[in-house]
Amino acid sequence: MSGRRLWRGLAAAAAALALALALWQGAISVLALPPYVLPSPAATFAAIGAHWPRLSALALQTLAETGWGYLLGAAIGFALAVAMGQVRLVRELLYPILITSQAVPIVAIAAPLVIVFGFGLVPKLIIVAWIVFFPVVVNVLDGLAAVDADMVNLARVMGAGAWRSFLVVRLPATVSPLFSGLKIGATYAVTGAVIGEWTASSSVGLGTYLLTANARLDIAGVYAATLLLTAIGISSFVLVQALEALLTPWRHRATAPRWWRGAEVGADGRNEAGGRE
Repeated sequence: MSGRRLWRGLAAAAAALALALALWQGAISVLALPPYVLPSPAATFAAIGAHWPRLSALALQTLAETGWGYLLGAAIGFALAVAMGQVRLVRELLYPILITSQAVPIVAIAAPLVIVFGFGLVPKLIIVAWIVFFPVVVNVLDGLAAVDADMVNLARVMGAGAWRSFLVVRLPATVSPLFSGLKIGATYAVTGAVIGEWTASSSVGLGTYLLTANARLDIAGVYAATLLLTAIGISSFVLVQALEALLTPWRHRATAPRWWRGAEVGADGRNEAGGRE
């Protein structure tokens, strides 16, 4: 990503944040909402500042649950997608099960998880992974299904076996769909962590702080926790998007890289258009 594009993205993000805060404050002014219904942005940020030592520790706890669960769900999702894409029998057996698993309300699986694994980190990781793995599976499967059959046949004609054809042709085709699923999962992973803290955990994070603040009628604290959870979700998405830009530079180039253009030049020094490099 070029420096100009980076600064342009940062400027757009800052403008979007300023617009959201302006709309927030404008809704309070126009609708005359009392502070116990919707506190002002200033009051919310003041609540974050006043309780920052505790909120920062809780945010780290929720962030750890989100991150480890996200990595677990992404790894399981990718492995399942590859197995289903390579073996038709596995796909026919597992795909209906995967669809059914997403029809189960995520809150409903918390109680069985607590019974099996107890109160602790494991149920929360499973809940986050449960949310993340499905978009990864579906997107990677779509990427594998969209591979050009002629490319696979060409690789085989050139002597590549099934494993090498997978590494050279099929696996690279899953990169872009994989990141699409990862970005979807990144925005929802924090939701799984909060649900886990509400239903299947004895530890304290931003989710449990939110419930406690709501019980105390600390409305500014409720919005402060919500704002921090939102920041975690947005930051996760931005991090995955930055990783995508780093690992897939060809998607952001206006022209082909120099090494690729050089490969198009023939032995006589002429390119495909007939001109000389």
